[in-house]
Amino acid sequence: MLASTWGFLKRHKRKFIFAGAFVGGVYLLGKYAQKKIRDIQEREAAEYIAQARRQFHFESNQRTCNMTVLSMLPTLRDAIIQHLNSESLTALLKNKPPNKLEIWEDLKIISFTRSIVAVYSICMLVVLLHVQLNIIGGYIYLDNSALSKNGMTPFAPPEVQQQYLSSIQHLFGDGLNELMTVVKQAVQKVLGGISLKQSISLLELEQHVNQIREQVEQRGRSGTAESNGNKSTLSSYMMPDEESTLSAQACGLTEKDVGTIKLLNETRDMLESPDFYIVLNTCLNRGFSRLFDNMAEFFRPNRQDPGQSIAADSLSNVSLPLAKVIPIVNGQINSMCSETPSQFVQALLMAEQVKEFSANVYEAFSAPQQLQK
Repeated sequence: MLASTWGFLKRHKRKFIFAGAFVGGVYLLGKYAQKKIRDIQEREAAEYIAQARRQFHFESNQRTCNMTVLSMLPTLRDAIIQHLNSESLTALLKNKPPNKLEIWEDLKIISFTRSIVAVYSICMLVVLLHVQLNIIGGYIYLDNSALSKNGMTPFAPPEVQQQYLSSIQHLFGDGLNELMTVVKQAVQKVLGGISLKQSISLLELEQHVNQIREQVEQRGRSGTAESNGNKSTLSSYMMPDEESTLSAQACGLTEKDVGTIKLLNETRDMLESPDFYIVLNTCLNRGFSRLFDNMAEFFRPNRQDPGQSIAADSLSNVSLPLAKVIPIVNGQINSMCSETPSQFVQALLMAEQVKEFSANVYEAFSAPQQLQK
């Protein structure tokens, strides 16, 4: 029995060796495959967790953007009213001064100027803050992620964040002053020759404001008309053309200052991009459209049934003397820059173009590739 078994094994030795090698190979291959599958599953799980964490951080960052915009609106309103103070002119008119007509003309220019400036500056504030806070948000995500916990210097330490975000003051200071000057000149050119007694419809009013927009948006900071394609001439009101005073002291910059200038340069690149121009222009169109919607209530035929829709043809038929339109225009800034979220600001914050642009900025600056720069 044993002899016959031994003989069988000897005769088929090569087959058994091949079979054993095959079975062993299959076993090892199976183990290898299991390890690879496990590695892939773990990597996919880690990527999913990282993506979920980044998505959560992004959404939290957008809420911060929106709340920051709302918190800054009263400051913006006060800055505009301080420089374009129509209330003092209104008080003078109550005393029936001999130069009443002259005061009315000044009131006309200031009322239109400050409402138009309010639309521009609110739109700029919304888009600029979404750029700045998403750049910072992307870098903060990298700083907090496991990718950067290997002794690397943080991209955005707190002191750099504070210094960088303080650059928004340009929009509230020199940028706003320059914007008011340009808008006021355009208003004077378009509306200066229109009599206070002349009746004007809402559609005619919209046409005049569009003419003012054309002049403002085609002018650079020098006050001369420019043709520059998709590059927004409005970006100079949000950031100065020249780099900050820190960069003028390049030989003595600290590490903090270098980080701030890097962020400012990246922001300037964003502000000069075609995508930024498209988003800002979309916000401006939506903002001015909302402005006219608010004023349409005062042009309602016979002012009946506030809930009734207003047809476009009826708006062209209803006209008011310009002197009666001035108080309507003058009061718009209070509703646009109110401390509670207004429909005007909500329309800008909820715009899909703003959301998509914010996501793109955040994605660009929170990508792991930033660590290699």
